[in-house]
Amino acid sequence: MRWWDIEPVLELEKDLFPEDAWSRGMFWSDLAHARGPEATRRYFVAEDESADGSRRIIGYGGLAAAGDVADVQTIAVAREHWGTGLGATLLTELLRAATAFECAEVMLECRVDNVRAQKLYERFGFEPIGFRRGYYQPGNVDALVMRLRDPAASVPEAPSAPSAPSAPSAPSAPSVQGTESNG
Repeated sequence: MRWWDIEPVLELEKDLFPEDAWSRGMFWSDLAHARGPEATRRYFVAEDESADGSRRIIGYGGLAAAGDVADVQTIAVAREHWGTGLGATLLTELLRAATAFECAEVMLECRVDNVRAQKLYERFGFEPIGFRRGYYQPGNVDALVMRLRDPAASVPEAPSAPSAPSAPSAPSAPSVQGTESNG
């Protein structure tokens, strides 16, 4: 994610999280720490290309690292892409970033009423460890705190070259792009 992605990300953020959407300043602040040798953040956007060649952001995710602990700051996928595996792709990239930051564990908070997200995190090995009462405001919704030990062990191997040709008419997958860190 780069600064020019903030406006389209905010549109998606407000659609998906109307009560507790991040502000422009929150994204700017995190992106300020996503580049250079002292980077502590990593953000990705997923884009989909339309028939006319224009690109649209359909998902994003962010991670913060401090010492040997990383924290998933956000993951969001446009509603029309729910169930496509895009959330898992974004989470995989965040776990790869945590591994690159040499983090031993990854933490996150998830709304207690977001069962779909909880199931995704559990598939990757996250375990519930507690609650934060009234964490999501102004709705006063509790957060389930989850932890993953050893993110490197939960990252799927990079796909190898296919042994058989792929289907010629298969649709192209959305591309995921992130900020580069030199740390």
